[in-house]
Amino acid sequence: MNDVVNELRESFDKTIQGLRKELAKIRTGRANISMLDDVRIDYYGNMSPLSQVATLRAPDPRMITIQPWESTIINDIERAISSSQLGLNPSNDGTLIRVPIPSLTGERRIELGKQARRHGEDHKISLRNSRRDANDMIKELQKEGDISEDDEHKAYEKINGLTEEYSKKIDAYLDAKVAQITEI
Repeated sequence: MNDVVNELRESFDKTIQGLRKELAKIRTGRANISMLDDVRIDYYGNMSPLSQVATLRAPDPRMITIQPWESTIINDIERAISSSQLGLNPSNDGTLIRVPIPSLTGERRIELGKQARRHGEDHKISLRNSRRDANDMIKELQKEGDISEDDEHKAYEKINGLTEEYSKKIDAYLDAKVAQITEI
């Protein structure tokens, strides 16, 4: 029974990490190098993440600078950023790429808030699916006679409590991100 609860906790932790990663990619109007995590470039035949071929910095709230390790890939990096769905327009001076972060319009802020909420709901669905699987495992253990009915009910209570706890964590992350997005 404890193994099932521990597995569930690990699954929930992975779900929370996934949500944090997704929310970090959402643009807030401030420069954040994690916005470029999904940008990949062809580097000697391999599609490599930008962070593995260049140094990324956010020197001020409205600018990201990218210093490629090799000057030959500067145009590839610029093209990859331009073709990404981030709405960013990089420029380079031959050695350094500057990516200005445009300020968000009110309409875009609302849209990004909805996008963050969708990610949160998707991750809550993942929590509920994991809870259902754990409940099924507990039910199976009780059918096989490995645990008593009292233990089964205690396990259900633990599972539901854990689900509520992690659901509240998701809500807290979402509220913080939406506040960050809507902050002017």
